[in-house]
Amino acid sequence: MAVSQRHPDVVFMHPGGWESTHNFINFFATTQLEFFLMGVAAGMMTETDKIGFIAGMPLGYMTGNVNGFHLGARAVNPDVETHLLLTFAWYDPTKEVAAVQALLDQGCDVISYHLDSPSAVIQAAEAAGAYTIGFMSKGAQAYAPNGWITGLVLSWGDYFTENAQAVIDGTWQGYRWDRQGFAEGMLEIAPFGDAVPERVQQFVLAVAEGYKAGLINTFMGPIKDQDGVVRIPAGEFWGNDLMGDWDFLLEGMVGSPQ
Repeated sequence: MAVSQRHPDVVFMHPGGWESTHNFINFFATTQLEFFLMGVAAGMMTETDKIGFIAGMPLGYMTGNVNGFHLGARAVNPDVETHLLLTFAWYDPTKEVAAVQALLDQGCDVISYHLDSPSAVIQAAEAAGAYTIGFMSKGAQAYAPNGWITGLVLSWGDYFTENAQAVIDGTWQGYRWDRQGFAEGMLEIAPFGDAVPERVQQFVLAVAEGYKAGLINTFMGPIKDQDGVVRIPAGEFWGNDLMGDWDFLLEGMVGSPQ
């Protein structure tokens, strides 16, 4: 932000922030909504009905990711418990491996994450015979192909191209906070691993088409928190403008968002 103020004629685009000015915007994918699909895959693949999620920092957007993941799993497997652990670091492979072991000890056999490490979680889980679902990287399965299910992939290419063209055309506008998902091409589903049955692959892809068509809303009430209190009443939903406000986990989850 400070650099953009010193260069008012230069366009700045920041993934994941919240401030904006005439020459500085923020953007990110609607991961909280679409992590639902990753949960669907996890809910169909688990044999213990316990799935895990490792997160770096206690942020509202992260909590939204794991809540969406949980709702997807429960949509196909109502008996699922989702266990959340925090490492309090975006990149710390030692803590991440320890978190994997802790989740395994709790009985989790499918683990996902919101971290910057591409390999630590999936390699540790595969070594123990568990499955994993990745985040951000389209090629992470190369690190642990036997335990890989799929992943939620960030894809910036089309968005960058559109904005670069707008700058060239003189139509680029600031004061924006852009959020895009499958429909706009900012999110993709990573290739499925060899261990994933065809029926699971096809079901997940069908749900993705539902998102693209605008037929699915992840956070439609009634939705209860861990204590059984209704946080989102029937007929109401949380959209993109509220994704940073998550400070609670949902019914059937184990752990704390703090």
